[in-house]
Amino acid sequence: MPSRYKGAHFPGATMFAVALLALLLVAACGKPDRKIEETAPAESPVAADETPEAPTAQKRIEFTNYIETGDLAALKKRGIIRFTTFSSPLGEQLPRSAIVTQRHIELATALAKKLKLEAVWVDAESPSHAIALVEDGSADIIADNLTVTEEREKLLNFTQPLMHIEQKLVTGTRGPDIDDLQKLRDVKLLVLEGTTHVDTAKRLIKENPDANITLQEVPYNDDLDALMDLVNEKPDQASILDSNEAEGMREYRDDMRIGASVSEKENIAWGLRKDSKRLLTTINNYLTRNLVTERTDRITDWKEIKKSGLIRFLTYNGPTTYFLWKGVLMGFDYDLAKAFADKHKLQLQVIVVPYDESLIDWLKAGRGDFAGASTTITDVRKEQGITFTSSYMETPEQVISNNKRPPIEKVQDLSGRTLTLRPFSSFLPTAEAIRESGIDVEIKTAPPGMSISQIFNMIADGLLDATIADTGQVKIEASLQPNLVAGTVLGDPKPQGWMVVTKNWHLLQNLNKFIEEFRQTKQYQRKYAAYFEPDKRFTQRIRARVIPGQDLSPFDELVKDSSLNYDFDWRLVVAQMWQESNFNPKAVSPVGAQGLMQLMPATAEEMGFPPPVFEPDRNIQAGVKYLNWVRDRFDPTLPTVNKLWFTLASYNAGYGHLLDAQRLAEQLGLDPNVWFDNVEVAMLKLAEPQYFKKARYGYVRGSEPVQYVRKISNLYKAYVDVATGDVSVRPPLRKPETDPEKPASGSGAREEVTE
Repeated sequence: MPSRYKGAHFPGATMFAVALLALLLVAACGKPDRKIEETAPAESPVAADETPEAPTAQKRIEFTNYIETGDLAALKKRGIIRFTTFSSPLGEQLPRSAIVTQRHIELATALAKKLKLEAVWVDAESPSHAIALVEDGSADIIADNLTVTEEREKLLNFTQPLMHIEQKLVTGTRGPDIDDLQKLRDVKLLVLEGTTHVDTAKRLIKENPDANITLQEVPYNDDLDALMDLVNEKPDQASILDSNEAEGMREYRDDMRIGASVSEKENIAWGLRKDSKRLLTTINNYLTRNLVTERTDRITDWKEIKKSGLIRFLTYNGPTTYFLWKGVLMGFDYDLAKAFADKHKLQLQVIVVPYDESLIDWLKAGRGDFAGASTTITDVRKEQGITFTSSYMETPEQVISNNKRPPIEKVQDLSGRTLTLRPFSSFLPTAEAIRESGIDVEIKTAPPGMSISQIFNMIADGLLDATIADTGQVKIEASLQPNLVAGTVLGDPKPQGWMVVTKNWHLLQNLNKFIEEFRQTKQYQRKYAAYFEPDKRFTQRIRARVIPGQDLSPFDELVKDSSLNYDFDWRLVVAQMWQESNFNPKAVSPVGAQGLMQLMPATAEEMGFPPPVFEPDRNIQAGVKYLNWVRDRFDPTLPTVNKLWFTLASYNAGYGHLLDAQRLAEQLGLDPNVWFDNVEVAMLKLAEPQYFKKARYGYVRGSEPVQYVRKISNLYKAYVDVATGDVSVRPPLRKPETDPEKPASGSGAREEVTE
């Protein structure tokens, strides 16, 4: 697999509003004269994925970066505080317990709120670039994993330490012995340029002149997985990482080893300009009072939770609980937990429990305050020493099978069929009750490592007959995989709730009150639909009409203009636009994506188009610009056609999930540079715990990007047959005159392509 360092694209310093950081961004690109949106305060907390009630009610503020070298008084006069970061693009990485980027973001966000300043983030390419931005007045604070050194102290003032780290040697599973510095020999150190690790590597070489240690400085890239992949290419290679970064990566990678420390304890702190003494004092006082230190396991009730300002939620990374999608943290359980924390002005700390470990065990050990992952309320669980909240959802069970076999429309149709269920599944008693009622159904138990997603995939492939799952899962999977068909509903809906330890009665009361009130809101109804009702794009019965001699869409001229700017075939963009919105410029997805190209507001903001972006011309410009930005992130040597499919998959699911799929494809012996029948296979497997628990970006409902690319590619081929791709003269921008909510139509249709 080609290294992702080749042809790497490093966007310049860009700005984005902290209001969009909470459930965060797809990465940065654009120019520094961008506009920044400020969302009007809501009466009640609304998660970042919330469908906007009235998008036109949003207000905007203009922001153009400036040079400011003054102290706190100068910042207050401007009403803005500018943080800079050089880590992974905010929100692109699924936060795990040892990953610290989220911690800096939360602290900085709270600081800005306390100072009553609008927070803007400036994206830096490296630590040295971030220092330069602060020095010349283009940013005010470096809020990132910045190591304090003597040289840097000559340039900046540093706050009190946020944490202490060591530099560690790291290598691959077949790499050299790095456990003992005395035995370190014949090793090439691959180290990110512009970091303190370069100085450490040079010191090691100087101190061990006969050890044959060499140094290769790698162009700075915040994708540490790419660095580890590079290290793994040869058995004599190693690298140096900060201990917190290394431990964070080891949570999901089993192809790396952490070795000896190569530094003394070092401080991680924020950096400010030398003359910002008042700002430094203010931040230090704030950190003293509010710094969230690493907490030991605890079992605390409501009073202590309120005093700490932090509530810990235990959950799994999974399709309805907690996951990353298009750079946004999502999940039904996560959204509800975030709304509860916001209501009580608490910081929510999500702790992802390993998929093969018990939420109840972690809860009873004091590792979290409450827990849940679409957890069915059962007496068996209550007997383990926990208490359930009121039900936040009731879900019936339903059969799902392959559509090439007879449908299972009633319970009696299960006679002669085989149900495959996971070991210890809550659906096993239902299956056994059906068999005991006299219906001749065979019940098979899947191997312990097999997930429900894997069972769905095997049924779709015809390898298994049928299974039982929650109705929401059944509806969504049947809509995404054409070979699956939903069958009969079994029994009454079963309640689901969160868990607390029995003695936390005050916390339980507050959770119950929140659930009972929240369930009555429209916000709850929208969230339920977003996670448990099929996406209309995959269940639509409208047909995209392909008619020779007529426009493909009401927006062809607008698409041609933007496509010409970025060297895309305009017919491809039209095919994508149909898949995204059915040519409806007012379309809003359940998770808040807007307009013809279904852009997340944060993504539009990053492309220089402040939301809302429902106007066709702005939406298309932003969408094609983002499509180009995604395409530019791939290795330039990648074949053009496959780069196109990778770009579409990334547009749909997020660039990070595509990187995970490429890496997994290589591990499976597939071609990581070919989409169809290779990377798409790996993408499907990232819905299975045995694979996504080792992925940097975690769970992804892989069937969605797979179907997304297939549908667009099929429609694109149909468009190519009937419309020329030539754009000899740049067309003028114009507003479409046809009804935007209806696909182009007319007589003489040659063919219709079902979406």
